[in-house]
Amino acid sequence: MSKNKPSIFSGFFWKFNEQITSQLVSFIVSIALARILAPKEYGVVALVNVFIVLMEVFVTTGFSSALIQKKNATRLDFSTLFYCSFIFSIILYIIIFLCSGLIAKFYHNEDLIPVIKILSLRLPISAFSSIQMAYVSRHMAFKKIFFSTTIATVISGVLGISLAYMNFGVWALVWQGLTSVLFQTIVLFFEISWRPYCEFSMSEAKILMNYGWKVLAANFLGTFFLQFRSLIIGRFYNAVDLAYYNRGSRFPELISNNVDGTISTVLFPALSQYSDDLNKLKEMTRRSMRMSSFVILPLMFGMAVAAKPITILLLTKKWLPSVPFMQCLCVAFCFSTISNANMQALKASGRSDVLLELEVLKKPVYLVFILSSIKISVLAVAVSMVLNNFIEMLIDILPNKWVIKYPYKEQFKDVFPAFLLAIIMVLFIYPIGFLHLNSIFEILLDALVGSIVYLSGAYLLKLQPLFYLLNYLKHLL
Repeated sequence: MSKNKPSIFSGFFWKFNEQITSQLVSFIVSIALARILAPKEYGVVALVNVFIVLMEVFVTTGFSSALIQKKNATRLDFSTLFYCSFIFSIILYIIIFLCSGLIAKFYHNEDLIPVIKILSLRLPISAFSSIQMAYVSRHMAFKKIFFSTTIATVISGVLGISLAYMNFGVWALVWQGLTSVLFQTIVLFFEISWRPYCEFSMSEAKILMNYGWKVLAANFLGTFFLQFRSLIIGRFYNAVDLAYYNRGSRFPELISNNVDGTISTVLFPALSQYSDDLNKLKEMTRRSMRMSSFVILPLMFGMAVAAKPITILLLTKKWLPSVPFMQCLCVAFCFSTISNANMQALKASGRSDVLLELEVLKKPVYLVFILSSIKISVLAVAVSMVLNNFIEMLIDILPNKWVIKYPYKEQFKDVFPAFLLAIIMVLFIYPIGFLHLNSIFEILLDALVGSIVYLSGAYLLKLQPLFYLLNYLKHLL
């Protein structure tokens, strides 16, 4: 592992910076847009995104994962999967274009038709981008993603805010989302040396797809049931309720994408190098588990406590109905951290077949929670997600008991110190809400007290992730 430490450290640094910068800019843009636009307009785009996100799974996940996982991927491999992905994306675009009327009819909203036709142009762009991302990930060149994502996020954000101020309404969100993917792809095109060549191998396609289709199927099942929630809320309730739910999930997702997403993206290619050495694989997975839980748990717990002042300060009082959703989903995402670490270990070990089996096993549980809670209220759906994610976590841990010899007891032991400190932190910051301070002062005081309590506890307990981060900061300085 010593050989790979510099590249892994560099990967973490640049990927985390890319996530932080892009999410920060996106966060600022989303706040500006949320202040200008009505919840209903957000709801319209959320309804359309259900179908776009599902289609994107087919052209992004399986193909790129196969390229990253293969030990010696060649130029021919990249070109072959590029053409597979791109042609498939065109077919999917035509299908969703022709079905736009049916989708609008399903939601009883004819205004969705033009939005669907334009926003689904993301599919062929994402197909090209996914192969670029696979190339960058294999070479651990995450610095390039940092620049491309930052530039794209800024340009698309400025465009979105400008259109919102010019009263373009829902189209401000549509063009912001579309141009973000487009400009990231364009910038990466000039940053990296990879180009699609006029070469194709059916035999290589079959080999790569033998691994990729299982990852694709597992991701599609996961994404479908994740989007199924939005689809059901939009169908049984309305676009406004969906907007509140999605806005409530936006903040915990921001943390999860930045921390968990960074660790997963960088760790998968690093773990894949040790697919034949299960001891190394377990060692790195444990480090990932400790690190992600150490960072994510206090952030999620702290955000759940400060949800109301955060919403008032950043989004204004018109978004207050999203607060209960934010609090529930903060807890739900804590369990996802453990699930994600286990899934990355399985992917890296080449056991994509187990990933698919896990998704098939988990989804009936998910359906029971969704279908039983949707008839009660939208908040009941959010509460059911906490229970669902807990059960999914238990299921995701199970195969690694045999694959990398990382059982429940060891995993919970690795996570428990961070969990305990996060609970203690909450006990200190929760009473601050009764002081009825100005929103910004309440948030700052929560952050100050929470940080002191959590970091002091971590230092006293000598938690490895804290010293790992401190040493890394010294290395950077």
